[in-house]
Amino acid sequence: MSEPAGASAPPSSPREVFVADEQAAVAVDGTRYAALARHVLDAEKVRAEAELSVMFVDDVTMADLHLRFLGLEGPTDVLAFPMDEEFAESGRQPDQGGRGPGAPPEPSDPPIVVGDVVVCPAVAARQAAERGHDVRDEIDLLVVHGVLHLLEYDHIDVEDEGAAMRRRERELLDSFRSEHG
Repeated sequence: MSEPAGASAPPSSPREVFVADEQAAVAVDGTRYAALARHVLDAEKVRAEAELSVMFVDDVTMADLHLRFLGLEGPTDVLAFPMDEEFAESGRQPDQGGRGPGAPPEPSDPPIVVGDVVVCPAVAARQAAERGHDVRDEIDLLVVHGVLHLLEYDHIDVEDEGAAMRRRERELLDSFRSEHG
């Protein structure tokens, strides 16, 4: 079942996050995860006209995506699929004319599609049990982790980047939880 949980953002944050729950193994709160993803976009100062989706899938679907896109067997916890290569800033670009720096986009300007975050709650539940914490905390981390990957954070190629990404995940989770519980 697909639902646009949190699709309409509060006036201070027009960034749109669409949530689809396509699995039945673990109950997920789509509204919470839309708010969490939006919190990351806000904190990272992504242009206001941005959109992203968060999809929760079962083991079989995740294993298929993992194999097709990374060539690896079995389901994984989270995958991120960026869409727009570069986040164009609002306002005038050099030598392109326009309304000037900081000007709101025209109503006809398309939104920036940040990308898709795909989470497997069944894998998250197994990881949470192994690590001795709540599955909701694990899914929170995976949503933040996936959104940060869409925003070009990395932890694979450079060790220092991995430490910076983990630190940012913790900061974002702490600030979200202090606001939303």
